[in-house]
Amino acid sequence: MKTTTHPHSDVLIMGGGLAGLCLAIQLRRQLPALSVRVLERRKHPAPHAAFKVGESSVEIGAHYFDTVLGLKEHLDRDQLRKFGFRFFFNEGCDDVASVTELGVSQIFPTPSYQLDRGIFENYLAKHALELGATFDDGAVVRSIDLDADGHHVRFEHEGAEHVADARWLIDASGRAGLLKRKLGLAEENGHDANAIWFRINDRIAIDEWSGDEHWTSRTDPRERWRSTNHLCGPGYWAWLIPLSSGSHSVGIVADATLHPLETINSFEKSMTWFAKHQPQLYRELDKRRDKLQDFAFFRHFSYGCKQVFSGDRWALTGEAGLFLDPFYSPGSDFIAIGNTYIVDLIARDFRGERFGREARLFENLYFSFYRNTLALYENQYPMFGHAELMPLKITWDYAYYWGILCQFFFQNRLTDVAMFTRLSDPLAKCEQLNRDVQQLLREAAGSSVGSGDVAWIDQQKLPWFAELNRGLRDVLTEAELEQRVRDNAAMLESLASEIFLRVRALGHSDDAHPLASLREPAVELLREAA
Repeated sequence: MKTTTHPHSDVLIMGGGLAGLCLAIQLRRQLPALSVRVLERRKHPAPHAAFKVGESSVEIGAHYFDTVLGLKEHLDRDQLRKFGFRFFFNEGCDDVASVTELGVSQIFPTPSYQLDRGIFENYLAKHALELGATFDDGAVVRSIDLDADGHHVRFEHEGAEHVADARWLIDASGRAGLLKRKLGLAEENGHDANAIWFRINDRIAIDEWSGDEHWTSRTDPRERWRSTNHLCGPGYWAWLIPLSSGSHSVGIVADATLHPLETINSFEKSMTWFAKHQPQLYRELDKRRDKLQDFAFFRHFSYGCKQVFSGDRWALTGEAGLFLDPFYSPGSDFIAIGNTYIVDLIARDFRGERFGREARLFENLYFSFYRNTLALYENQYPMFGHAELMPLKITWDYAYYWGILCQFFFQNRLTDVAMFTRLSDPLAKCEQLNRDVQQLLREAAGSSVGSGDVAWIDQQKLPWFAELNRGLRDVLTEAELEQRVRDNAAMLESLASEIFLRVRALGHSDDAHPLASLREPAVELLREAA
């Protein structure tokens, strides 16, 4: 077989999915003098809807797409603006209007999007080509030779063998993990959960599940269906995500012990499961059986990685490196963060600077974000049905996310190692607070569903919470950002204290808990939500 040798590339990206194409676009926008080649195993164009899981984005990923990559026109025109997250604590319930609901009555100002991955990745591939990247679809990587002076990749394309070499090699191959497998970088993280999902070629309008005017009028607009809807119970949550193509994505994510994968790993098994745990959704799906588009599952979907950036000019991004959990949709966030670090390292190299130290520092920061986010999910699934304590957890988790991590990304300070060093004390305190709050709520809730009154918890009525979201798009000076992070750290301490007092009032904790030593808050941050 004749082998075709391609011209040298500055950057060769193995994988033309979400992570790889976004990186190609970012490189061509920020470092247009560099040549970028993308090898993608799948043929394009990708089908709409029934293509890939991972349709929901949150604020970091959304800001990366619409602002950093300049894709706002496409997102506004061809994708769906998301109506935030929405949570129903409705295990086994037949009336969605009679359960506790957590969400917002109006759309928050900082946008996030529901993504039809087929439509999106087709657009990304086209846009990368327009910006000057080379995109080879249907290209199957056969071998990789790493060399700090130039990497070599053999791949098969259209029945012929090809060789490409590059100064930088990036693995964006998803769960195939080409470099991870070659270098033995796989690492378990102890978070044992499974997921199934499928797409229905129809809109599933949760707004129509009840005729109760009081319930339907809670939101303006009356479009709960545009939220990422979480239907929650002990050990699991089910998702409903609308797609711009008109389909709806449906999934179950469950603790491997409480809801074994073998009980849900086919469409018929999942329907039997829905009939027991989510009967209203079961009825909506049962009358749409003929509209099923696909079905897939992941076993043990969460994992870590021993290394993602190297001073030898290679890196891993997206699911080729690590994956957390879809509950708060962090997948595109970690693509955004990882790609930002990779672009900075490549820029340093092509300016003739040494970058090995920065590769280690960036990796330490990246892994710290990963560990802090993993704490939101690890051993938490048994409490997911608790209608009293889960709203406290969700509000805390989002305050921590918007108040700390988002600040650095939105202000373009992810690579400012000196700032992270100056803020090390408040950041370390926040990390410990987060672990203490997670432990407190996990132990207090157990696998109960709670016994409190049914409530509508409107996060729009928490002025400080709404301001956290609005303030993400402020443009801050270095000094202003540092002060904001310190102020938000103090706010989180007050919030943690209030959560502890509420849990103690329910009889679930005592003064031996580490949070008992916190000063009682001067203002009740959670008072106006219900």
